[in-house]
Amino acid sequence: MEYMLSILIFFPAFAAIIGLLVDKESIRVYGIVVTAIEFVISCFMWYGFDSTNGAMQFTEFVPLIAQYGISYNLGIDGISLFLVIMTTFVTMLSLVGLTITKDIKNLIISVLFLEVAMIGVFVSLDVMLFYVFWEFSLVPMLYIVGAWGGPRRIYASVKFFLYTFMGSLIMLVGMLYLAFMYYQTTGTWSFNLLDWYMLQMPYNMQMWLFIAFFMGFAIKVPMVPFHTWLPYAHGQAPTIGSVILAAILLKMGTYGFIRFSLPLFPDATTALVIPMAILALIAIVYTAMVAYAQEDMKQVIAYSSVSHMGVIILGIFALNVEGIGGSIFLMISHGIVSGALFMLVGVIYDRKHTKMMSEFGGLAKVMPMYATIFGIMLMASVGLPLTIGFVGEFLSLLGFFAVSPILTAVAGLTIILGAVYMLVLYKRTFFGPIVHESNLSLKDLNGKEYAALIPLVMLVVYLGVHPKPILEPADASVKKIVQIMHAKAIKPQTKEFIESVNTIGEKK
Repeated sequence: MEYMLSILIFFPAFAAIIGLLVDKESIRVYGIVVTAIEFVISCFMWYGFDSTNGAMQFTEFVPLIAQYGISYNLGIDGISLFLVIMTTFVTMLSLVGLTITKDIKNLIISVLFLEVAMIGVFVSLDVMLFYVFWEFSLVPMLYIVGAWGGPRRIYASVKFFLYTFMGSLIMLVGMLYLAFMYYQTTGTWSFNLLDWYMLQMPYNMQMWLFIAFFMGFAIKVPMVPFHTWLPYAHGQAPTIGSVILAAILLKMGTYGFIRFSLPLFPDATTALVIPMAILALIAIVYTAMVAYAQEDMKQVIAYSSVSHMGVIILGIFALNVEGIGGSIFLMISHGIVSGALFMLVGVIYDRKHTKMMSEFGGLAKVMPMYATIFGIMLMASVGLPLTIGFVGEFLSLLGFFAVSPILTAVAGLTIILGAVYMLVLYKRTFFGPIVHESNLSLKDLNGKEYAALIPLVMLVVYLGVHPKPILEPADASVKKIVQIMHAKAIKPQTKEFIESVNTIGEKK
């Protein structure tokens, strides 16, 4: 257990280098085996995790540049635990369902290096180490979209890179300033995030630094109006790129808000709760309406991702245990459901080479198992009770109800609007007459596709009925974040606000 997190980070990197020696015919099986071992390691870590302890566990510390307080510092708590497990699980299933044959060796090696970066983001406690993994994740994804994407893949990949890179540079300025402020306060340099949690700073400085970090996280989520790179990236990315992007990469932004913005800038966060909620509401309603107007199935799911990410932001800025815990659960549920939906669109694209709804109709008669699994994932996406999508949305909205019942009522439109555009997509694609005779020869799911999709279906049902395995480990760590915010706040009204929204939550 002592070096568990280092193994999780560097095993895929080592395997990717060894993969250069593997022949093209065996590389897909090799990639699946590597990611399966990685998933087993993450589950073993879960087995040794103490759910009642809100502190960092499996910590590792090695000084790198001691005079500036930069170190190899890792740790995991209930907030990041299941994000790591989801990363290993989704990466494995994305390779199980992989259908690309063009230059497959380079693709699988890119995915393995991308897994390294994503896990590194979720377990880094040194801010510079976090930033290195954060930026490194751009390179494999840029390559995946640019090399295996659609006709406008270069434009989409460059736009994705420039948006996220520029936001990250602004965030880097904030990180460096915080380190300098820590040096001025204590006389020593440190990039240890846990050290920064004890640093108090003036309200005005909190506001500027909140904005600096906001630019990095909001673009990654993405929040409106920084979302315009996402539809292009999804539209042009290959299926495996869309699955990983929606399921994992977007969660790096919301994870950043919880890990950095809330505990580091409690007064600024509290002051900006309503503006952040308004941005989230715009994302929820506006992108849901845009999703309804789409003809491309993949674009519908891409815009629905922005809408659901708005609900996650709302839960985070409820600043209470229910809301933040619900947002963490919703990150996991959105990762599973959106990943599955992008896989399902990829299934039909491989057979028909089109994603336009007008090219289909009556697929339920031709591909009944495909229609069944698509329907289950659709119901989870719209938040049907007893599916995984309901729990996170309910808790996020319940948490924000303590802040503003009116805004929460508006946010509830996501359930109605989501049902509208997803049911329209399902009706046009799976019911009605079979428009094109060529669709009669379409084959239902094969063994490889079942192997990738059935585990996701099982999780959608199981965690919808029994969410405790995720909610319980997250609860202790979320309470610790709320306690840090309360202890660090310099304004009495901030302390009162945090107490009030958490007291209301406890009463409910």
